[in-house]
Parts: sequence; structure tokens; C-alpha cells
Amino acid sequence: GFRRLLKWIGPDEAPLIVFEATGAYHRSLEKFLTAHDLPFVKVNPKQARRFAQAIGKLAKTDRVDAEMLSRMGSALDLQRQAPLDESQHNLKEMLTARRALIKDQSAAKARLATATVPLIRRQLRQRLAQIGRDVAQIDREMADQTDSDTEMAERIGILTSIQGVGLLTDITLLVDM
Repeated sequence: GFRRLLKWIGPDEAPLIVFEATGAYHRSLEKFLTAHDLPFVKVNPKQARRFAQAIGKLAKTDRVDAEMLSRMGSALDLQRQAPLDESQHNLKEMLTARRALIKDQSAAKARLATATVPLIRRQLRQRLAQIGRDVAQIDREMADQTDSDTEMAERIGILTSIQGVGLLTDITLLVDM
């Protein structure tokens, strides 16, 4: 599909390519566009949907989405986005996984509070212990990655100098912003 996209765009100056951040799928597209020096902007799906509603496009099909994203790029004068490097992508993915684990942890704690069957209570305690190990492992890996990235380590050093701001908050701020 990427080769067909490249052929469809043609050899002339490429237009700004607007697409939604879709989790698993947009990263490959972003890498491809970056490798071919094609201009792009990745938009938040929620914002794209709100834009569509604002212009009266309530249907949700691929064709309507494509038209709406094109109009959004023009109407809002969206500008070319700088691609994230591999380290930033990895940190973002790990932070997303960590957030999912914390949600799982909250749900398991809530179930444990009301569970009465010994088997279920034991499984929930085991699950909570595993989640704790998984979160700790992700935290260690994020810390290692930020230590090995000079620019990221410098930014984290600045943020950490603020009283009460720790490494996880630093990483979250840098990844989300």
C-alpha cells in the first residue's frame, strides 16, 4: 500500500499528508513518510471527529474520513510535523502500555475488594503482583532509554530540578508534549 501511495502522489512536490493517529497503524505510515521525506501531520482522532461534526459530516466511512481530513488540513492551515525518532516512539509505546497496566491494576483491586471465592482472590493477588512487576520493568526500561539519549537526559535533568517532579512525571511530560 505504501508503494501505491508513493506512486499516486507522484514525483511532483508532495502535498501535506494528513492522517489520524490510530495506534498500531499510524506508526508504520509515519516511518514510511519520514523515510521518503514526505510532509505529514498526524491529528488526534477525537479532534478530527469534532471537526467532521462541525462541518456537518456525520457519516463515518473511509471516503468521508479522507475528505474530512483533507478539509481539516486546509481549513486549519495545519503545518508539517517533525517526525518522532525511534526513542520517542518507544517511550510513547511504553508509556501507553504502562497506562493500560495501571487501569488493569485498578480493576483487579476493585474486584479483589469484593471477591469471596478463594480461587478468584488468589488469582487476583497473583495478577496484581504480575502487574506490579510489569510496571516496574517498563519503568526501568524507560529510565534506561532516557539515560542513553543525551538530549532526553538533559531535558529530564531540567525537569527533575523542579521540587516534587520525578522521573515518571518527566517522561510523561516529554512524551505527551
